[in-house]
Amino acid sequence: MAVWTLGLNHTTAPLDLRGRFAFALDQLAPALHGLRRSHAQHPEAAILSTCNRTEIYCASDAPQVGHTLDWLARSGQVSAPALREHTYVLEGSQAARHAFRVASGLDSMVLGEPQSLGQMKSAVRAAEDAGALGQTLNQLFQRSFAVAKQVRSSTEIGAHSISMAAAAVRLAAGLFEDMAAIGVLFVGAGEMIELAATHFAARSPKSISIANRTLERGEHLAGKFGAEVMRLADLPERLHEFDAVISCTASTLPIIGLGAVERALKKRRYRPMFMVDLAVPRDIEPEVGHLQDVFLYTVDDLAGVVEVGQASRQAAVAQAEAIIDAGVQSFMHWVDQRDPVHGVVPLIRQLNSQAEHWRALELAQARKRLARGEEAEAVLDSLTRALTQKMLHGALTELHAASPQTRPQVAESVRKMFLRG
Repeated sequence: MAVWTLGLNHTTAPLDLRGRFAFALDQLAPALHGLRRSHAQHPEAAILSTCNRTEIYCASDAPQVGHTLDWLARSGQVSAPALREHTYVLEGSQAARHAFRVASGLDSMVLGEPQSLGQMKSAVRAAEDAGALGQTLNQLFQRSFAVAKQVRSSTEIGAHSISMAAAAVRLAAGLFEDMAAIGVLFVGAGEMIELAATHFAARSPKSISIANRTLERGEHLAGKFGAEVMRLADLPERLHEFDAVISCTASTLPIIGLGAVERALKKRRYRPMFMVDLAVPRDIEPEVGHLQDVFLYTVDDLAGVVEVGQASRQAAVAQAEAIIDAGVQSFMHWVDQRDPVHGVVPLIRQLNSQAEHWRALELAQARKRLARGEEAEAVLDSLTRALTQKMLHGALTELHAASPQTRPQVAESVRKMFLRG
């Protein structure tokens, strides 16, 4: 069974290119169906899509990396050669190692952050619901989760981790002298916004507002922070009210444009605005960052902030990598055992099938003899002799046919198989 991963992340591709390949959770099922249909063999498949990465995990009888790249290029309306320059391809044990490192937080922009594990679990659930997750990828991901849990519980890899949300608060605190005097707007109501709102709420800002397309979901999140809820459609007219704006939606196009921010600044008499765009693709037009009184940060801009404390966790990386090495070896052993040509599991199935065939034949023969009135003792004796002869026939034939050079090894193998216990 071949296993491969094709992906692009914050180290291989710029933000705007990553945005072309971002998949919201509700887009994963149709994407997976299209992905599998585009391959000569319909592989097992899962898609992991976050603000930092988009990765496709596949498994089938033979690798089909070219088909995977072509499909991803079409989905982002980019040529395959152009996309290839920003992607990485990992196969076999390297694909497994990568999955384990991602789940464990070792491949994240924030070393040791736990959010990647939750994102991978969501991707696996989506693949399972879409009927795209087979036995091999299920094993890969379940082992990834187990390895991540062991890394988290037995190393200090996550100690003092600084999340994107915490980094945003740190930057805001550097701009505003008094965090208690600012109004904060959160655009969206997903997991990242909830995390950011939790960090900002801990600083007790003057006001918290949440803008979302659906009021019901916005109200649910607002209830946790005593926040005001507003419609996304009202955002352009009210943008000037907020000192800090943090946005993360699944929109495929920017929802905060340059013109809206310019009008907001004019109404604010050019008091500075702090803006964080955590979305991929972008929620805030990049031109906004050129305005003199706007401090705009994207997920890539936060990289320098989250690196603080990285050195203190490096000592735990070696220990985590050792845990991952053991997990990779175990998974590849599991895969090798199931190889249709050389694997142990297919051979075991064949042996069981052959033995069951012999048993059924002799049992049918015995029943016929009993029906004819033959003595049960004689029938049982004949049945067991016939089964014994069938089981020993192959081994005895090999012993007799072996050359003088190979006979000792054949004899030792037969001895181990039949003369134990």
